[in-house]
Amino acid sequence: MNYKKFLASRFAPLVAVVCNLLMAYVLYFVARVVYLLENYSIFKQGLDTSGIVSAFKGGMMFDSSAIMYTCSLYIAMMILPLHLKENSTYHKVCKWIFVVVNTVALVMNLMDAVYFQYTNRRTTSTVFGEFSHEGNLAGIFGTEILSHWYLVLIAVVLVWAMWKLYVMPRLTAGHARNWRYYAIMTAGVLAMVPAMISGMRGGLATAVRPITVSNANQYVDRPIDAALVLNTPFSLIRTIGKNVYSNPHYFKDQAQLEAIYTPVHAAPDSATFTPKNVVVIIIESYGKEYMGFFNHDLDGGKYKGYTPFCDSLLTQSLTFKYSYACGRKSIDAMPSILSSIPMMKEPFILTPASMNELSGMARQLGDKGYTTAFFHGAQNGSMGFEAFARSTGFQQYLGRTEFNADPSTRGDRDFDGTWAIWDDPFLQFMCHKINGFKEPFLATVFTASSHHPFKVPKELENQFPEEGTQPIHKCVRYTDMALRHFFEQATKQPWYNNTIFIITADHTNLSTHDKYKTDLGVYSIPIIFFTPDESLPAAELENVVMQQSSIMPTLMGILDYDKPYLAFGCDVLNTPVDETWAFNYNNGIYQYIKGDWMMQHDGEKVKAMFRFRNDTMLRYNLVGKVPIQQQMEIELKALIQQYMTRMSEDRLTIK
Repeated sequence: MNYKKFLASRFAPLVAVVCNLLMAYVLYFVARVVYLLENYSIFKQGLDTSGIVSAFKGGMMFDSSAIMYTCSLYIAMMILPLHLKENSTYHKVCKWIFVVVNTVALVMNLMDAVYFQYTNRRTTSTVFGEFSHEGNLAGIFGTEILSHWYLVLIAVVLVWAMWKLYVMPRLTAGHARNWRYYAIMTAGVLAMVPAMISGMRGGLATAVRPITVSNANQYVDRPIDAALVLNTPFSLIRTIGKNVYSNPHYFKDQAQLEAIYTPVHAAPDSATFTPKNVVVIIIESYGKEYMGFFNHDLDGGKYKGYTPFCDSLLTQSLTFKYSYACGRKSIDAMPSILSSIPMMKEPFILTPASMNELSGMARQLGDKGYTTAFFHGAQNGSMGFEAFARSTGFQQYLGRTEFNADPSTRGDRDFDGTWAIWDDPFLQFMCHKINGFKEPFLATVFTASSHHPFKVPKELENQFPEEGTQPIHKCVRYTDMALRHFFEQATKQPWYNNTIFIITADHTNLSTHDKYKTDLGVYSIPIIFFTPDESLPAAELENVVMQQSSIMPTLMGILDYDKPYLAFGCDVLNTPVDETWAFNYNNGIYQYIKGDWMMQHDGEKVKAMFRFRNDTMLRYNLVGKVPIQQQMEIELKALIQQYMTRMSEDRLTIK
């Protein structure tokens, strides 16, 4: 069958769609090459040949998403099994739609190649707000077009080529009315729809969330290089409606704002850095409610919980009676714990601000010569963890891929079938890998087994049967066993005694007891510091208010970190007890916890004041009745404004 006969076959519309979409991919590829060449002086600082290959490889996923979004109308018009559409006029309209849409996408990418030098990032939907009040844009565009005439020429050539190379199906009316035509086109629809959904989302796997701009970081080492992975149509589409960070202008005077609250932490003059190893263990869905240590008052004193090992470890650790998560999702926990960036309005990882230059434990300790590694047993790229870890300075990411490749493991025989490698073998894998690290090191792991659908390994079902009142309880007990096995191995290693272990949770989960179902109780998680050399006291601090975003500054204090850094939390061991605080955001309400009080604020006014230490069920709203309300509102507003402005102005590091 020759070319023309094939295009006149029953397969013609499907063949045309595939050919034209491939042409769209070529356009995006050429635009990315132009983007690289136009800004090569910037990219060459951090990208070698392998880095460029990685960026282009990652770019295919983002190009797929953009193409499936922008060409969705064209695809639908082409594959619908309706014979009435098979005429020359209809297909001319389809051609115009395809060419116009992809011309706009091409122009966006080429224009952004110029704009990048001013922003060092791909343009997102915030650009519409940034220039909404500018009246000189026409002149600026005109000047840039003249100075970048070669980009205009490239655009003209590519659009001309797209028009000439467009594949137009040729189908006779007889073919259109043939039953085979309808069968073939219906099969095409059934194949194309999941392909489009997969392309838009960046995959269909259970553990893969729809990709966002921050996912580009997993293909590069510097946040600035992520712009080469992305494309501009994708960045605009994914950030529409996500511009959540805007200056509330509570305080007009910057000096006044800084005096009330600043996230900049200056090292004391006497600080002498102490290079100890650090292991951070973030446990999936590990609420305080599951632990007997914190719940002597539950069930008439009969409550034992589901964490016998952690309960025993807590008797040798520094911990806190009042400790809270900063969010309700795993993607909220990563920035909060590792970079002291709490969730405010939207998960940080899902916002354009995730492309800002970031710091955190890994970068700060990496600058001190630490080996840094992040472990997560899920599919690499899952939850955006790999991208975030790399953007904050982790030198290594070890996930399911690395686990399967290690000859000391059983590979995917230890995969739970849904999310990740079971906690027990993965924590053993982590311990094995740590043994090969040069000291000092920072090793962080995010566990996965205490997660819906709440299963334990089949061979251990009899050891961990359904118990308690929630299906997660058996999973918590399994993870507790995995932690015990990890520490049993760790105690045998030469690095153990010189290590600070931090154990916490990403968020809470299913609750039975009412005190853990309140607006504050749903954030109650353990935060534990354990030092085998007993350099920290074994105590439960009852008056300190602790939160996820205070873990990093507290660690920096323990290590006597001697450089300034940025953190939206406090070093609770070197801050007056009544000045320690916590923050979280829930459905439009900011919650600010300090001293004996929890304030709820909607961004404009105080909605509630609770004396949470005594009123554990938050029954008595004392808004307008307590003197501390005014001062707490001022502090909260300063925190919000500092957060919002630094996010929007890319000021999350100390220069």
